[in-house]
Amino acid sequence: MPNPFWNPGERRFRAFWRLILQVVLMFILETVAGIVLSTIAPQVVQALLDPTHLTQNPLLAISSTLVTFISILLSIWLAGRWFDHRPFKEFGIHLNSQWCGDLVFGLVLGAVLITFIFVVELVFGWVTINGTFQSNSPGQSFGSTAIYGVFFFLAVGIQEELMSRGYMLRNLAEGLNLPWITPKAALFLGYLISSVAFGMQHVLNPNSTTISTINIMIAGLFLGLGFILTGELALPIGLHITWNYFEGYIFGFPVSGLTSAGNFLAIQQNGPTQWTGGSFGPEAGLIGLAAMLVGAGLILAWVHWRRGQISLQTKLAEYTPIREVPSNQEDQAVPV
Repeated sequence: MPNPFWNPGERRFRAFWRLILQVVLMFILETVAGIVLSTIAPQVVQALLDPTHLTQNPLLAISSTLVTFISILLSIWLAGRWFDHRPFKEFGIHLNSQWCGDLVFGLVLGAVLITFIFVVELVFGWVTINGTFQSNSPGQSFGSTAIYGVFFFLAVGIQEELMSRGYMLRNLAEGLNLPWITPKAALFLGYLISSVAFGMQHVLNPNSTTISTINIMIAGLFLGLGFILTGELALPIGLHITWNYFEGYIFGFPVSGLTSAGNFLAIQQNGPTQWTGGSFGPEAGLIGLAAMLVGAGLILAWVHWRRGQISLQTKLAEYTPIREVPSNQEDQAVPV
């Protein structure tokens, strides 16, 4: 009977336990950071426990965001080293010229798609501009909130893509790559399951509904498309960062139910909720789904232009452990 905890061929924990252990490790790191901070910076701990404090002090907000960001990145690095037996870059962070090109495309794409949503709503009269350069944080200037917004959405874009796509999707695909399931099918199943999990992570957001949760699952598919086609997180990270920043700070929309600390444009939405997404934001509306569909087509075109073909990166579902051998012998892989 196979060991339900340990994969002897790969000499590591099975995928389910790797995923659980990474989350446990993340919470341990956040708890340790909280204990340390409670003695030297209790305000940061209070902000972590009660996010309403973030709108009152951008420096405090940056500190608490940094704690979460470091805890997530460190947990994935340690999990990769201890549980996955792979270097951090194998989660989709190969920093080369192609990676940087994909990152820039993702950044531009996110900005263009949210601009498209705003223009459509403006043309149909579903949005009204009430002001500009507005701070939603008492006692704070627009400039300070805008700087915090850049930092915050950079952190969110990187950490959520590393968690949901780089770590979760890859481990799911490897775990589902069973003798009776092809690597391509395993990758596709991991893609679907990680997107469902991504949607469920937002179920407790303000103004969340069943429709918004389903749409965020679709957003997970949209964000993960670049990853399964390139094997890298550059495109999803770039897309995630600017989609959120332009949505909240540039055009004043709610970002998955959350209100930004400042807005370049202060707006009021009046259109039909089923189209605009209402108080949850464009992700919960049909216009948001239309933008994702257009974006998916542009991602496919970009990948084909950059790589000459469109194909699933089945290497994400395949794991080949490397065994140390004497220096006078060539490195060889241990069969799985």
